[in-house]
This record gives sequence, structure tokens and C-alpha cells, in this order.
Amino acid sequence: MKLTLKDLADRINAQVIGAAVDEARLIRAVSAMDAAGPEHVTFITSERHRAGAAKCQAGAVLVAEACEGLSCPQLVVDCVDRALIDCLTLLAPPLKPEAKGIHATAIVADSVQLGQDVCIGPGVIIEEDAVIGQGVTLKAGCKIGQGVKIGDHTRLDWNVVVYHGCSIGAHVIIQANATIGAVGFGYAHYGGVHTLVPHNGAVIIEDFVEIGASSCIDRAKFANTIVGIGTKIDNLVQIGHNVVIGKCCLLASQVGVAGSTTLGDGVVMAGQVGVADNITIGNGVTVAAQSGVMSHVPAGQTVVWSPALEQSQAMRVVGEVLRLPKTAKRVRQICKRLDKLEASENDKG
Repeated sequence: MKLTLKDLADRINAQVIGAAVDEARLIRAVSAMDAAGPEHVTFITSERHRAGAAKCQAGAVLVAEACEGLSCPQLVVDCVDRALIDCLTLLAPPLKPEAKGIHATAIVADSVQLGQDVCIGPGVIIEEDAVIGQGVTLKAGCKIGQGVKIGDHTRLDWNVVVYHGCSIGAHVIIQANATIGAVGFGYAHYGGVHTLVPHNGAVIIEDFVEIGASSCIDRAKFANTIVGIGTKIDNLVQIGHNVVIGKCCLLASQVGVAGSTTLGDGVVMAGQVGVADNITIGNGVTVAAQSGVMSHVPAGQTVVWSPALEQSQAMRVVGEVLRLPKTAKRVRQICKRLDKLEASENDKG
């Protein structure tokens, strides 16, 4: 895709400023500032970006306010992040659109309800009594179980599996190889063996959720595992049975949430966070990378470390841990002095 500078500015509602602006200049792609050339648009969202602005060779720069020292045109916008998303969308490489209809190799049960303008790809299997909404795309290899409901304009990429009875909302994106509704990891130990507990519940994915590649969301033992509206889940995330996730949460790669845990609205979990079962994490909590959450977390806190502690407490604990080598050395010195004193007292005796 390519647009003139003027067309791009009009599309993203930007004001063009700068000396000798060539509005007919072609913009073909988005690039980082240090790699941008005359046919690229780049952006300034931090002081780190601003530091390299003087050397910028881009065709245009997205800014929230006029930036001194820039020789290239500036596109002044209300929100640089929003404008950057728009630019990446407008200038994305063109892809062939999905073919509407049902591919000849797809298997669709007679009792399936299909909405208008669906795209059912090669090798897709849709089992009995499923309901597929308007404008849904199921790419090659998807498997949709009995009684599954998929809302309008949802897209499932290659080889996504949705087990029986699960519900996927509208405008949901599930990337390749994700699995929704597999049996949870729940076993009872008796008679010397581990016996799987039946999982008769399902999974409910609400509207505008996005789920990354190879992530797994387990079905509930009873009731439902729920992912709230607007939540975004990265690749390689594991959500256990009967977990309830609030709206507009962010879960980064390799997060694992154990069964029957509840996450409030707006919770953010960085990469490799582990969460114990049967706990509640309040609204607006942020969990730092590689933290291990072992107990309830009140709303609004930022927790760090493993076991996860409130940020200021964690910093004090980490500070003490870092001082341990010095403290240990000091303890050894004191022990030597005590040994000498005790030896001297023994000699006097």
C-alpha cells in the first residue's frame, strides 16, 4: 500500500507542518526512526525517540505537538499511538481477501446454522448444532465442536480448536493453534491413582477479545470459564478451569492462571507471571514479569517478585537480598571475633 503525504494526513486527521512540505511525496510503510527513509512514516512517543529526531530521514513523523530540530514534515495528531495504529493499518502489505462461502473440503453438519458472508476454509470441521454468525472467518484446519456459538465478524486463524458447548463473542480474533474448551487439569487421587474429574462446564469468550497463538483456555468443571469483553491475551498463555477474567485485561506471553481464580477489570500481567488457584486479583492490578502470585491482591496494587509482594515492600526485600553477600561476610567476621574471644576466655580459665 502507498499513499501521498496529503492523503495519509487526511486519513489520520493530522495537521502537516514543516518547511517546504511536499504533499505529493509517497509514503509506503511505517518504520522505526533510526531506519526510516524518505518513503517511511515514523513516530515520536518518548524522550528516547525525541533524542534521535535531529538525524531523522523519514518522509514524515507522527508527533503530538510540534518538535523543534526536525527537518522532515511533521504530522501533528491528538494521539500518536492511535495514529500509529491507523498508519500501520493503512500501509499494511496487501493480502488476498478470504474467499466467501464454504470450501469444498470443509465438513459442515446439516444442523449447523451459518450466517451470511461467512468464509469457511479448507479442512474446516463444524459439528452438529453449532451457530456461526455473520461475516465469520474460519481459516484452514479449524475444528468447531457440537453446539458451539460464534458471534458476528469473529476470525479464527489456522487450526484453532473450539470444543463442544463453548461460546465465542462478536469481533473476536483467535490466532493460529489456540485451543478453547479443552478439559481442565483437575484430578482426584484415590485408590492409588489420579482420576480425572469430569469437566461439564464450558468457556465463554466475550466480544472484542483477542487470543494469541497456541494459547489454551480450559473448560470449567461446572458453570463456565469466562474471558471478559475487550481482554487481550498474548501467545502461549494458559488459563485454567473456572477462571473468570474481567474486562479489558492484558495478559502477556507465558502467563499461567490456575483454576478458579478471578481477575478483576483492567488487570495487567507481564510475561511469565504465574497465578495460584482459588485467589482473587482486584481491579486495576499490575503484576510484574515473572512474579508468582500466591494470595489475594487488593485492587489497584502493583505487585512484584515471587512470591508476589506489593511493589514498595518487594523493593525493600530485594534490597536486603542484594545485601546478603555483604551481610554474610560481616557475620563471618563477627563469628571469628567471637571465636577468638571465647578461646581467650578458655585460656584464662
